[in-house]
Amino acid sequence: MDQPTSLNPIATVHSCFTEKFGVPRQPGIVTEAVGTIELLAPYNRMEAVRELEGFSHIWVIFLFDRSARGQWKPTVRPPRLGGNKKVGVFASRSNFRPNPIGLSVVRLLGVTEEKGKILIRVKGLDILDGTPVLDIKPYIPYVDSVEEATGGFAPERPEPRLSVTFAPEVEETLQKLSPDTYPNARKVIEGVVEQDPRPAYYNEKKREASFGFCLWDLNIRWQAEGTVATITEITR
Repeated sequence: MDQPTSLNPIATVHSCFTEKFGVPRQPGIVTEAVGTIELLAPYNRMEAVRELEGFSHIWVIFLFDRSARGQWKPTVRPPRLGGNKKVGVFASRSNFRPNPIGLSVVRLLGVTEEKGKILIRVKGLDILDGTPVLDIKPYIPYVDSVEEATGGFAPERPEPRLSVTFAPEVEETLQKLSPDTYPNARKVIEGVVEQDPRPAYYNEKKREASFGFCLWDLNIRWQAEGTVATITEITR
């Protein structure tokens, strides 16, 4: 029997999402989340991405390298179903899989060469910073967009669950953030919080005083009351 082929990362992701809590559950949910995919040697050659910019979107195949690994289970509890109903692991996009492989389609913004680095700029990320990438493929509409496709238990894009407001002192902090270092910071924060990143099994009766997540090197704190979330603090 032939030995299985080993897989080597061809790139790494540079993302605003620096911890698992708060990462969008699907690509394109937080449309303003931008990042880069940096090709690794020996794949960091412009020839390897020639004509890629002719496509508006790309598929990114990556490793869930920070998912807890344990005994394989045939069922998972998707957040889309409230975390209470089990479905087959192969009927989900859960990161708890027999092989920890993820798949995301993201908008391609451009390809640049900077100081010897080949950088693929993308938008609509749902991938953690530092994630190893196994492959990149162009999104081809006539093949990848199927008009008669159905979405099972996730037929439509999820509606925002929370409306987001910013405390006055947070507004001041946002004004001081460099748009080059923290691109679209306000919209990314809104996009993350409005989808309610709290666990699906979270019990409102036992709610904590506040919640937090990280974007870039920023610590974002927020509180929720009913369907209104307030961003209370942004610190480095």
